[in-house]
This record gives sequence, structure tokens and C-alpha cells, in this order.
Amino acid sequence: MIVPTVLFVCVHNAGRSQMAAGWLRHLAGDRVEVRSAGSAPADTINPAAVEAMHEVGIDITDQSPTRLTLDSARESDVIILMGCGDACPVFPGKRYEDWKLDDPAGKGVEAVRPIRDEIRSRVETLLADLLPPR
Repeated sequence: MIVPTVLFVCVHNAGRSQMAAGWLRHLAGDRVEVRSAGSAPADTINPAAVEAMHEVGIDITDQSPTRLTLDSARESDVIILMGCGDACPVFPGKRYEDWKLDDPAGKGVEAVRPIRDEIRSRVETLLADLLPPR
């Protein structure tokens, strides 16, 4: 079976993209290769994003913000843009989706929960499209 590679990209790689990667790893297991990166990565993951994901049983504390590279984009099958603006590279033949989501930066966990839940819904839709049903 060919394993698709999904890259989630936002500016800081500290909130939205980390939550999306956490959801996809949780829901897909080893059926999808998951990457995340940022155009201007933060020093650490947003603590409210970590807490919001912990509430649903997903631990993202072992992840760290990573700089987006041309290689990681080139080697991905699907690139999900989450507000990275003009810093996101575009490669012909790649599948792109632009997910408009609120930025959790500077927000408490109460404000991050709805973003987390919206991301889960989008990840489930993406996964259903990428993989045949088990």
C-alpha cells in the first residue's frame, strides 16, 4: 500500500498545524505519513493547544516547531495551508487545501477548543478522501 504524505503548514508551527498533525497521527496511525512546519517557527508549541489536545487524549508534547523547507513540501503529496500566506511554496502536481482557521496564538484553552474541534472535522474529511475505508 502506498502511504500518502500530508504536510500541515502555518506561520509558527505551534498551534493549528501541530493540532492537525496530532489529529491525523491519532486517526490514521501508520496509514499516513504526517509532517508539520512553519514559515517562521515559534520556540515552543502553544500551551493552550497542548492542553486542548490533551483533553481529547492526544499528546503533542513530543513535537516541536519546525521550519518549512522546500524539500519537505516537495516530498509531500498533500499540503494543507493554515494561514502561512506568501511564505508557502507551490509545486505543480501537489494537492493543496487552504484551511481558514482562527489562530490560537495568545488565546486560552476555552478559545482553542472550537479550533481543535474544527480541525478534527477537517482531518476526518481529508482522511476519508485519502484512504479507502477499512
